[in-house]
Amino acid sequence: MSQFTHLFDALHPEPWLWVILLLAAAVILFIRNTIRMDIVAVLVMLVFSLSGILTVEEVFAGFSDPNIILIALLFIVGEGLVRTGVAYQVSEWLLKASRNSESRVLIFMMLAVAGLGAFMSSTGVVAIFIPVVLMICQQMNISPKRLMMPLSVAGLISGMLTLIATAPNLVVNAELVRETDMRLKFFDFTPIGLAILLLGIGYMLVARRWLKSDKESEMHSTDKRSMNDLIYEYGLQLRAQRFVVKKGSSLIGKHLDELHLRSKFGLNVLAIERWKRFRPIFISALGSSEVREKDILLMDSSDPELNLAEFCQEYNLERAEIRAQSFSEQASSIGMAELILVPDSDCIGKSTEELHFRSKYGLNVVGIKRDGEVLDGHFVEMPYKAGDLLLVVGDWKLIQQMRTHSKDFFVLNYPSEITRAVPAQSQAPYALLSILVMVFLMVTRLVPNVVAALIACLMLGYFRCVDSKSAYESIHWSSLVLIVGMMPFSLALQKTGGVAMIVDLMLNLVGGMGKHWILISLFILTAVVGLFISNTATAILIAPIAITMANQLNLSPVPFAMVVAIAASAAFMTPVSSPVNTMVFGPGGYKFADFVKIGVPFTILVMLVSIFLIPLLFPF
Repeated sequence: MSQFTHLFDALHPEPWLWVILLLAAAVILFIRNTIRMDIVAVLVMLVFSLSGILTVEEVFAGFSDPNIILIALLFIVGEGLVRTGVAYQVSEWLLKASRNSESRVLIFMMLAVAGLGAFMSSTGVVAIFIPVVLMICQQMNISPKRLMMPLSVAGLISGMLTLIATAPNLVVNAELVRETDMRLKFFDFTPIGLAILLLGIGYMLVARRWLKSDKESEMHSTDKRSMNDLIYEYGLQLRAQRFVVKKGSSLIGKHLDELHLRSKFGLNVLAIERWKRFRPIFISALGSSEVREKDILLMDSSDPELNLAEFCQEYNLERAEIRAQSFSEQASSIGMAELILVPDSDCIGKSTEELHFRSKYGLNVVGIKRDGEVLDGHFVEMPYKAGDLLLVVGDWKLIQQMRTHSKDFFVLNYPSEITRAVPAQSQAPYALLSILVMVFLMVTRLVPNVVAALIACLMLGYFRCVDSKSAYESIHWSSLVLIVGMMPFSLALQKTGGVAMIVDLMLNLVGGMGKHWILISLFILTAVVGLFISNTATAILIAPIAITMANQLNLSPVPFAMVVAIAASAAFMTPVSSPVNTMVFGPGGYKFADFVKIGVPFTILVMLVSIFLIPLLFPF
C-alpha cells in the first residue's frame, strides 16, 4: 500500500482537493447509475485505504458505529410491525374513514403514513401503502398520480417527527455528540415536523391539481392481477355466500370435516370470520376448524340448484351480505393464488375430492380453468388434466408452502395483495408492547438508543413477531454499506482541512448577513447535495461543516444541526432523491418533471418554515 501512497504524494496535490475530486467522481457515478450505489461506496473505501489519507481503521470505522447498528435494528422493528399487521390495520382504517372523498383520503393517508414513519422505516411504510392507495384509486376511479406523490411526501416528512424516524437524524445527532457532547432529544424534531406535516397536507391538496392525468397513467396498473380480478375471472362473486351461525345451530362445536358440507350441499367453507378482542379476525378454513356461535362462514356454493333458504332453516343460519371485496379487504389474513399442474404430476386423473385437497394442503380449490375456460358445476369431482389452472384460497403461509410440492404443482400467479400478507397477526399486541418499551427507553434515556432498539428486537423475536430469517431479510444491507462507505468523506474533509475551507468560504459569503442567512445557506447546500447522493450520505458530509461553522461563530451548534437534518429529509425535488420517491415513480405514472414541478416549491416552503421555527425552539 506504501507504493500507492508514494504515487499519491508524487502528484503533489492538496489532500483536500483529492477528497473533493473523489467525492465528485462518486456523485457522477451515482447520477449515471451504471454501478450500484453500494458498490460505489465500497470503491470509495478502497481508494481511501490505498491513498493514505485515512488509516484502514478510520476507513472501516463505520462498521462498528452504534448508529449503523441502530439503523439495522430499526429495519427489524419495522418488519415486526408489518408481519403482525399493525401497519396494515392503520391502512384498513384509512379506507373506512375516507368515505369516498379524495381530499379526506389524502389527509388521512398522509397523517397515517407520517405517524407510522415516525417510528419505523418510511420506506417500509410507503411499500405497505402503495397497494392500498392503488386499490383506493381503483375504487374511486381516480388517477394514481393524484395520491402517490402525497404518499411519498408524507413518508419523507415522517423523518422530521422523531429522532429515530430517519437515518440522517441519527447521523447528525452522532456528529453533534462527537464534536460537542451535546445531543438531540427524542421529540426535539416533533414541533417542526408537525408544522411541516400540516403545511404538506395543505400544499398537496392544492398541488395534486397540477398533476394532470393522461391515458397512460390512468390505465397504469400493477404487473400482478388483484384478488378481485381473479374473483371475477373465475365467477366466484356469483357463488360466494356468507352465513351467520345463530344460537342453537347444530353446526356449533363441530369441525368442518365432520359436517361434509361439500358432499351434501356443494358448499365449501373458505374462511371463518370471528370477533376477538373487539375486532373481527379471519381464520383460514381447515378440516380441523371448529364452528362457534356468531361465526360468519364465507362459503363457495358450486350447486346452483341448492335451496339456500331451506339450508339456513335446517342449520339455524342467517344469510349475510356478500361483496366481491370481501376477499381483498381481508388480504392480510386470507390469500389466493393460481396453481398449475405440472405435466408428470401424480395428481393428474384424480379430482379435488379424491385428493382430499383441503386436508392434505390446507387450501380450498374454488375454481378450475381448462384450456382458458372456467369449469362449471361440481368441478371438485372432475379429474385433473395436465395444464389445468387451480384457483386456491387459504392461509398465505400454506399457499407459499405449495412451492415445496413442485413435483405436482407450480404457483403460477400470486395476486398483488400478497404484499399485505400478515404471517404473525395474532402477535400484534406484543409488537405494540415492544415498540412502546423501545420508545419509553429512548425518551427516558435509561439506556442508549441502540440498546433500546436491541431490547425491542429481542422482544419481537421472543414473542414470535419476527423470526431470524425475516429479521435478516428485513435489513437493507446495501443501504448500510452505502452509509458506511460515505462516512470516510466526512473524516477525510476534516483531516485535510476541507471542512475548514468550506466553512471559511461560506462565512465569507454570508457570515456578515446574519444568522438566519447562514442557516438558509446551510439548508440550500444540504438540499442541493441531496439531489445527487442519498440524504443519509448528505447528512454525513454536511453535519461537520455546520457544527464547525457554529463553533467558529461561538454560537450553539444545535440549530445548525437541526437545519441540516430537516434539509436532508426534504428530498422532494427528484425521483432519485430518496427511495420513497423512486418507489412511487412507477405506480404513479410520473415523469421526472412532475417531481421538479411539485418538489421545488415545497422545498422552498419547508426551508422558510424551518428557518423561522428552529431559532425559536433552539436559540443561538
